Amino acid sequence: MAIKDDLIGVASDEYGNQYRTDLLAMYKLYVEMADRISQRRQMANSFFLALNSAIVALIGYVGLAPSVVGHSLFYAIIAIAGIVLCYLWYRLIRSYKNINSGKFKVIHEIEAMLPIRPYDAEWTALGKGKDRKLYLPFTRIEVWVPWVFIAIHCVVFLRSIPWNILAVYFSTGSG
Repeated sequence: MAIKDDLIGVASDEYGNQYRTDLLAMYKLYVEMADRISQRRQMANSFFLALNSAIVALIGYVGLAPSVVGHSLFYAIIAIAGIVLCYLWYRLIRSYKNINSGKFKVIHEIEAMLPIRPYDAEWTALGKGKDRKLYLPFTRIEVWVPWVFIAIHCVVFLRSIPWNILAVYFSTGSG
């Protein structure tokens, strides 16, 4: 089923004289809602970036302290928590991307009913996303940030494992 089939609720001749005015008002509201989704997406990114930066700083700070019993366990737990948070962050980015993509498909359909189509024209000016020199989707860059933090958390996790104890354990034939 096409988006247009879902979009049109009442035909213009059935709706009455206010059709164009109401259509424009709904279009304005819908574009504003799309912008709000982008703002929420940015706020979520800022939250996860700050949280991961705090985790990395905490790991560095604790690393300055004298070694204590359970130090390795602390690092492992924090690293696993960081990995889980980053994966959730990545999934959230993908979800926001899908929501935005859907909203812009609807916006393009609404514009087909309006006198001008600025988003369609902008998309054409950007090569419809096919030329990376004209347009590189933010999401393509954005999704790498959680993976960079996942890599950092994996390094911390691997460093938290007491390899020397494991080596002794397995070399004595206990394993």
